[in-house]
Amino acid sequence: MKRFSVVALLTVLLAGVVVAQDVGSGVGNVAAVPAVVAVPVAAPVELKVDTGDTAWVLVSTALVMLMTIPGLALFYGGLVRKKNVLSVLMQCFFLMCVISLQWVLFGYTLSFGPDINGYIGNLDWAFLKNVGMTPNGDYAATVPHQVFMIFQMMFAVITPGLIIGAFAERMKFSAFVVFMILWSTIVYDPVCHWVWGVGGFIRKMGALDFAGGTVVHINAGVAALVAALVLGRRLGHPHKMSPPHNLPFAVIGAALLWFGWYGFNAGSALSAGGLAGNAFVVTHVASAVAGLAWAVMDMVFSRRMTVLGLISGAVAGLVAITPAAGFVTVGGAIGIGLGAGAICYMFVTFVKEKLGYDDALDAFGVHCVGGIWGALATGLWATTTVNSAGVNGLFYGNAAQFVIQLKAVAITIAYSAVVSFVLLKVVDLLIGLRATEQSERIGLDLTDHRETGYTMLD
Repeated sequence: MKRFSVVALLTVLLAGVVVAQDVGSGVGNVAAVPAVVAVPVAAPVELKVDTGDTAWVLVSTALVMLMTIPGLALFYGGLVRKKNVLSVLMQCFFLMCVISLQWVLFGYTLSFGPDINGYIGNLDWAFLKNVGMTPNGDYAATVPHQVFMIFQMMFAVITPGLIIGAFAERMKFSAFVVFMILWSTIVYDPVCHWVWGVGGFIRKMGALDFAGGTVVHINAGVAALVAALVLGRRLGHPHKMSPPHNLPFAVIGAALLWFGWYGFNAGSALSAGGLAGNAFVVTHVASAVAGLAWAVMDMVFSRRMTVLGLISGAVAGLVAITPAAGFVTVGGAIGIGLGAGAICYMFVTFVKEKLGYDDALDAFGVHCVGGIWGALATGLWATTTVNSAGVNGLFYGNAAQFVIQLKAVAITIAYSAVVSFVLLKVVDLLIGLRATEQSERIGLDLTDHRETGYTMLD
């Protein structure tokens, strides 16, 4: 029954490839904004493919792909115990395959397709029908519609991947497959449409999210906390847990995440110009400041700086600057980085211990908490001097924008929490979520995949 459920879901996805042969890929519609932001463009823009913009978005797509495999895979893989390293690598790599297919078949059209009442895209672009080589003016006036589609695909892939950090070492692979396909379709795609899709109600509300603070980090981070609570603690947690089995892996993964994040944020400008340059610079500054802030907090409270703390802080800074990258100055990035390092440190070090939940790799403490801070901080430091298509925040005389950001955060948290909980319970009822106690003791590498990450020689 368990294997059948997984195979059945994959079969449905794969069947779409055959259907796509008949449907065709057509030619895209046309019109655009310099970035995926919530503010409508005042005047029509000429629709013409620009080779420089296209090259930059293609490079950015590759950079964001790199963030999932090998970046996230190595970062998370190094932090678990050695008996579970392959299970994490497998989960990240599998998501790259299965969510890419889901996106092509129906994920993209649900997220960005023609709007239905502000809540979801229709099926006009299913199987990439009408997603061709000419620009679509609703999203990017100077790059082919297909290029915009595959750039957004990489966001759809990495977002569920972030959730892995919460339930690492204890969810069955079969349950993982079913849950991730359902979550991407029922949680990620609608939220993506609300915030970034033309007609989406959060976008129309005026919320700013340049590259995924709400869509990616808060959305996945809330689901991560719910998953950790539903599955319960790992065996032995917190008294008999081992430290990360390979910190060098985690450092390499964090470095690759930082490197790829330039494409994540600067690529979201969808053009090779000043806005991309600003996003690139503030992304780097915020991450550097957050890493330092976390390291200083380590020194204050633990009397020594740690490698794990430094890389965790850098990632927290990357998370926090994501929604703000196309709207804030370097000064704003410094403030956002300081807040990310300090707030996420306090949450991971003290709040999690006080509450007692087992978020294995701090997916909630870094991504959701950092994402909330970043989204709200966008409402503080946003300025039209950086992006004329945006709006000013509280520190530039517009307190209303902070309130709008707060509403967008609250809506995302509520929806992701409730629906993620329901999906987890449904999957648990159908095939069971958690690995057996014996599987946890042996390790998921062997019990799920019959492989080991390391061969011990005599």
